[in-house]
Amino acid sequence: MTENEARDEICRVGRSLFERGYVHATAGNISVRLDDGFLITPTDACLGFLDPARLARLDAQGVQTGGDRASKTIALHTKIYAAARDFDAGTACVIHTHSTHCVALTLGNPQAELLPALTPYFVMKVGHVPVIPYHRPGAPEAAEQVAQTITSYGAAGTPIRAAMLARLGPNVWHETPAAAMAVLEELEETARLQMLTQATRPAPLTPEQIDELRRTFGARW
Repeated sequence: MTENEARDEICRVGRSLFERGYVHATAGNISVRLDDGFLITPTDACLGFLDPARLARLDAQGVQTGGDRASKTIALHTKIYAAARDFDAGTACVIHTHSTHCVALTLGNPQAELLPALTPYFVMKVGHVPVIPYHRPGAPEAAEQVAQTITSYGAAGTPIRAAMLARLGPNVWHETPAAAMAVLEELEETARLQMLTQATRPAPLTPEQIDELRRTFGARW
């Protein structure tokens, strides 16, 4: 993907997420890792109305070289790239949203992971989603904890593609903006299912069913 293609794709995905309610107002951000740096949505930008020419451009050291002022979450994104690429070398896009159902699930008692293995597609397309305890938006401690969590899950043989910032929202990552968006969509839909069925508390998939997904589809759970 060329830089111009990446710019257009960031704007396309941002608009799609905004129009379908995955992000609102100026919440959320998208970045793409280039061969020689990064693109990221500007601070306080609405993802539904992005201009490809105004996306923030940073060099490989994270120093801004063009565009509007970069989102303050660039430090978190660069930490994610550095940690995730040890296990998924093609990681080149990070999306952060304040998706309603995901955030709602973190407003109760503290939890280690956002969701159990409710559906086969959640297990296959998303995987484990560790919850990072609350820190203020842009806190360096949160970025460091996300990176450490990516490393610990990967070292244990279950690489992850998402981490949930309590009371803020999910970060997801993949090889392209479209692929990262698909992870986010599956994650938010599973969170919605969890919210809709809280009264009945559905049982998660059994270890045998999860093992079948591993053997058949290479699920990382």
